Amino acid sequence: MGEQKRLTIRALTEPDLPAIAQIQAAAPEASQWNPRDYLAYDCSVAIHMDAVAGFVVARQVADGEWEILNLAVAPSLRRRGIGRQLLSDFIARRPGSYFLEVRESNEAARRFYEHLGFQVVTKRLQYYSNPGESAIVMKLYSC
Repeated sequence: MGEQKRLTIRALTEPDLPAIAQIQAAAPEASQWNPRDYLAYDCSVAIHMDAVAGFVVARQVADGEWEILNLAVAPSLRRRGIGRQLLSDFIARRPGSYFLEVRESNEAARRFYEHLGFQVVTKRLQYYSNPGESAIVMKLYSC
């Protein structure tokens, strides 16, 4: 409970970009986008102890349908509920359906998303490169 009291979730701002880049670089399992590109999407950051602790970025692809593009938490702050709170807050403020792709080998992420109610809907063969790997497509319907 104390951890969540010190956590604030807000919209991404340009001064957050260096921290986002650092978190993303420390998470090789996450998508490696140019953080500046996130300014064009709907991106929320989690602030813990006055520093960016994690982020989630998504885009609306249709009315009431969202694609989660990336989610990452600073390595030193993982397994404290920050990712769950970031994604739960995002979904609570934007009801609809959500989908995402996750590397087939990223079992921890797959379990994380399943715990939040996402279900596997299909597999995209050789979706990822560097290294090449299939993606598991997951979907969530929220009210």
